[in-house]
Amino acid sequence: MKEKIIAEIKEWIASIIIAAIIAFTIKAFIFDIVQVSGPSMLPTLHNNDRVAIEKISLYTKNFKRGEIIILDPGNNGRSLYIKRIIALPGERLQIKDGYVFINGKKLKEDYLLPGTKTYADEDIDIIIPKDHVFVLGDNREISEDSRYIGPIPFDHIKGHAILKLFPFTDIKKL
Repeated sequence: MKEKIIAEIKEWIASIIIAAIIAFTIKAFIFDIVQVSGPSMLPTLHNNDRVAIEKISLYTKNFKRGEIIILDPGNNGRSLYIKRIIALPGERLQIKDGYVFINGKKLKEDYLLPGTKTYADEDIDIIIPKDHVFVLGDNREISEDSRYIGPIPFDHIKGHAILKLFPFTDIKKL
């Protein structure tokens, strides 16, 4: 009887260890949940919203314009940022007269509030470097983004937001 109990305890411990390893692997390499901090992505995301992020695109580096990503801004220990990809490697990005242009064409941005203009300290006209993206917050008036910190290297991207999970009354695909 005692041996049976010990065997069952060992089986439970092994199951718990395996479950913990699987959970760690999923969180580290595949999927995570992050909390939005601040208003830079209004109206799309609000302060304290929770979003699910996938990390598979970090390995494929198959980023797309319009995707919302989590990134390390590279400014020495500051928190992660959540921003929208606006321009991809090799594209010419211009910000002038309150609008964003990609390869000479005005970017259609349906996710912005009507009347939103995009300005920087000075007009921007750059070619996005290889293995970089240009990101902007949806709340252009207050967002600290690529207009000020420059294009973001692929290796600073920590995940791609795919689903708004919280508040539960506003769950939606991103």
